[in-house]
Order: sequence, then structure tokens, then C-alpha cells
Amino acid sequence: MEQILPFLSEVGFPALVTFYLLYRIETKLDAVLQSLQSLPERMQKMRE
Repeated sequence: MEQILPFLSEVGFPALVTFYLLYRIETKLDAVLQSLQSLPERMQKMRE
């Protein structure tokens, strides 16, 4: 147990920050993907 606590304190915080940032990037990528998927339809409407 004594060896695990320093490891968690060293690795735990960076891992938590990494997962948080990955989650934020994932939500932004979902929005970009949705926008790209709707782009052809919007361009077609602009031509009409």
C-alpha cells in the first residue's frame, strides 16, 4: 500500500487531466463530424 500511494499521486492526476481533455476533444470532434456530414445537404440547398 505504501508503494501504491506515491504511484497514484504521480500518475493519477496526469491521467485524470488526460481523460478530461480527451472527453472534451471527443465532444468537439462529434460536432465537427456532424457538421461535415450535413455539409453536402446544405450546399445542395444553396444551389437551388
